[in-house]
Amino acid sequence: MRTRALVAIGAVAALLVAVALSLAIGSRAIDLGTVWQALTDLDPTDPEQLIVSDLRVSRTVIGILAGAALAVAGALMQALTRNPFADPGLLGINAGASLAVVIALSTGVATGYAAQVPLAFVGAGVAALIVYAIGARGAAAGAPVRLALAGVAFTALVSSITYAILLLNNETMEQYRLWVTGSLTGRQNYDVTALAWIVLIAIAAGLLASRQLQAIALGEDAARALGVRIGAVRTVIIVIVTLLAGAATAAAGPIVFVGLAVPHLARALVGASLPWLLVVSAFGGAALVLVCDVIGRVVAPPGEIGVGITTAFIGGLIFALMARRMKVVEL
Repeated sequence: MRTRALVAIGAVAALLVAVALSLAIGSRAIDLGTVWQALTDLDPTDPEQLIVSDLRVSRTVIGILAGAALAVAGALMQALTRNPFADPGLLGINAGASLAVVIALSTGVATGYAAQVPLAFVGAGVAALIVYAIGARGAAAGAPVRLALAGVAFTALVSSITYAILLLNNETMEQYRLWVTGSLTGRQNYDVTALAWIVLIAIAAGLLASRQLQAIALGEDAARALGVRIGAVRTVIIVIVTLLAGAATAAAGPIVFVGLAVPHLARALVGASLPWLLVVSAFGGAALVLVCDVIGRVVAPPGEIGVGITTAFIGGLIFALMARRMKVVEL
């Protein structure tokens, strides 16, 4: 218990450092004193404080929410499928969100970020429902293997449709290219209140359901003996994962490796206790996304690299190192 608490405190500290970096570092470095003043007593005549309050705060908040949501969704998905290499993309969420955005761009329904967010969220939700409907048919309703197979098949089908639309429309390809790499830029005029409520409520629901999900991981017979309604718990977890991953993908685009690498690293540090795993994953995922976003801002000035690219690179390196030097923790 003490070790797990220390790991959780370390994850919180890492997030606080990442927040400070996100607010202070960019194409224009701003000292922490100015950042603090912008947050507590804004001077509207100071251009540096305006950069913090108008641009970096919303970007940082969305990064925190997206990172926490993806990491918790990944941890829940791994527990549900009893596969430490599963991630939210297994439900076809990224593919569904991408298709919705491409259709919206190609038809002119939504060209701005604010309009794309709800459409991407709807696309992610519909994709998860279809995958679950396919995987829930038959005697092994909602079984992990059936869900995985349904997700892979659905993702392949939807991705082919998405690419076909893109190949026929160069203008849509250019607009989609900016979204699909994953980015936290251009979010300053978007109200994150709804996104924040969705993520916070879904994480809280995941914590409440974690004990029953952990019982299922012990085996279905043992779970039934403990009075766990396996089908109902699986359905609830699928809904929670869809809300988390759908909200994160809609807000920041398809960001990979966060939902895969962070829960796996957290499991190596705190063990298989799902409540602790979700807490550490939430803070760790938020910190990773912010740090990757900061790195993307400074490696190619005056431009920047999308956070989805940096998370793929850094997350891939972390995961490769873990696979090479650490024992894989079974579920």
